[in-house]
Amino acid sequence: MRISFSFGADARGAQGKGASRRLRRSGKVPAILYGGHKEAQPLVLDQQNLLTMIGDERFYSSIVQLKIDGTAQEAIVKDVQMHPARNVVVHVDLQRVLENEAIRLHLPIHFKGESVSPGVKTQGGIVSHMRADVEVSCLPKDLPEFLELDLSEMSLNDTKFLADIPLPPGVTIPELAHRNTAVVSIHAPRAAEPEPVAAEAAAVPAEGAAPAAAAGAAPAGGAAPGAEAKKGEEKKEAAPAKKEGGKK
Repeated sequence: MRISFSFGADARGAQGKGASRRLRRSGKVPAILYGGHKEAQPLVLDQQNLLTMIGDERFYSSIVQLKIDGTAQEAIVKDVQMHPARNVVVHVDLQRVLENEAIRLHLPIHFKGESVSPGVKTQGGIVSHMRADVEVSCLPKDLPEFLELDLSEMSLNDTKFLADIPLPPGVTIPELAHRNTAVVSIHAPRAAEPEPVAAEAAAVPAEGAAPAAAAGAAPAGGAAPGAEAKKGEEKKEAAPAKKEGGKK
């Protein structure tokens, strides 16, 4: 059984939200250890020690060894809860590991050969990763650190699925019993949409406004056409009055 991390833990007596808050204020982290046909056991872990380990992806995909009051217990990390605003571990869930019982654990997928694949190197494609990890089932002795997928032979528009991931002996992917989802593909880059030319955008309202401006504007150096017609009518009505005045 490969052990990647080993750290101490203390049995936790007081439980509840108040007790957990006091632990966190003192630099400790509440945790729970369950499984292995035993009762769940509340534990106390060290905050600073955890922060040095949680940044390593192996912490979540390998077997760790807990030293609880001088007794060693193998386990896997099932969940790490972080504070939403601070770099502080809030709670950790651990599951006991038994040598003769299969465990289920998420393993990272490592991709290799992207830059030399024909789809990228000669055809100008872009690699899209749909999955970064996958859950496997195996005995503790067969647990690998990660799974590796080779992309060096992929061409443009090729896709690789869960079933294409090579698995070590004794390791299975339970999800394949229900579906075979895509893991990675190489596709052509999207064509950039042309940006509208500023001059063309400015010309559209100008052309639409031209007739309205021409209709409402007065001719240069003179009155509006409506005013000219009104003056002509007034002169026609005034002319006969002058003639009648002359006869008298």
